[in-house]
Parts: sequence; C-alpha cells; structure tokens
Amino acid sequence: MKHLIVYAHPEPESFNRAILETTIATLQQNGHEVIVRDLYSLNFQPVLKPEDTAAMRAGRTPQDIITEQEFIAQADAITFIYPIWWTGLPAILKGYVDRVYAYGFAYSVGEEGIVKMLTGKQGFIINTHGTPKEIYDQMGMTDGLKITSDIGIFDFVGIEPVGHLLFGSIGSFGDESYYKGLLKEVEDKIDSLFPR
Repeated sequence: MKHLIVYAHPEPESFNRAILETTIATLQQNGHEVIVRDLYSLNFQPVLKPEDTAAMRAGRTPQDIITEQEFIAQADAITFIYPIWWTGLPAILKGYVDRVYAYGFAYSVGEEGIVKMLTGKQGFIINTHGTPKEIYDQMGMTDGLKITSDIGIFDFVGIEPVGHLLFGSIGSFGDESYYKGLLKEVEDKIDSLFPR
C-alpha cells in the first residue's frame, strides 16, 4: 500500500516526532511505501485566501495545493499525526484541510447531496494531548475529537476511518516506560491495521 503521513508538530524533539518515526518504521517493515508531508518543515501556507478560492473556481488551483492533492490522490491510506491544541487541530493542519481538501477535489455537491470524492482510501489518526486521558474520556472530549476528525474530515470526503489513537498526559508524565508503552501501542495498532 501507499501511505501518506501528514505530520504537524513544530518541535523536532517532541513525542509526536517519536510517534512519526515509529509509524514510518512499522509501515516500512510491513512492506508499505511511505511518504511524509511535514507541514512545519514544508512551511506550508495554511491561510485560505480569497485569491485561492477565485483561482480554483477559474480552474487555476495554486501549485502548492495541487502538490498536496496529488499526494492524496496517489495514497491508499492517509495518516494524520498531530497534537491536540485547544481541543482541536494545530492551525497549520486545519489550514491544510481548508486549502487541500477543497470543493471539486475532495467533495462536491450533487442531486443527492454531498458527493464524496476520496472513496477507496483509509484514514488513521494519532493524537497527543497534555490532559490525562481519563479526564477527556469522562467529559466526552475523546468522543468529540473522534467525531470531528474521523467523521467531520475523513468520512465527509469518503476516506474510511480505520483507527484513532489518543494519548493523554503527554509532557506531564515523565516515566520513560509510559512513553515506550505508547510507542508499542502505535506499532501494534499499525500492525493490525496495515499488516504485510
């Protein structure tokens, strides 16, 4: 399979980076092709400007958007790896979705309603957050995050959500064995979703 990983974390030494490296290694060990789009390293422009929408309506999609859309079109599976900030996506990733998952590419509208244009692909998400997982679970935030990303982004455009890992207490819990256990969970989940 061809895997596209969209990664959004600015710190090179973050736990998200360790998750990214584990994800890449596990997928490659299972014989999959992996492409990573590190939005911060790419200095991706996240702001959807009026000129962007005007150009797309005129059939002149900006080249940076076309580049990302081509990676999506070629992928069998798409993985998002990002931290939860203010109970949502980092601005750079939200802007990526705003600009790249555009009308006419990712979805359109027909007589029956929304037309999902990215069917046949699988979607997987890995998140980290500082709040303990138990608190997010109790307040309904975990379910809310899954709905807004799995359903509100992936399913909306036809990508089948196949898994979503949310890891809490990141940065506030210093036990090395805790982080190793989370990386093992990433590895095991990828092995089950995307075996050889």
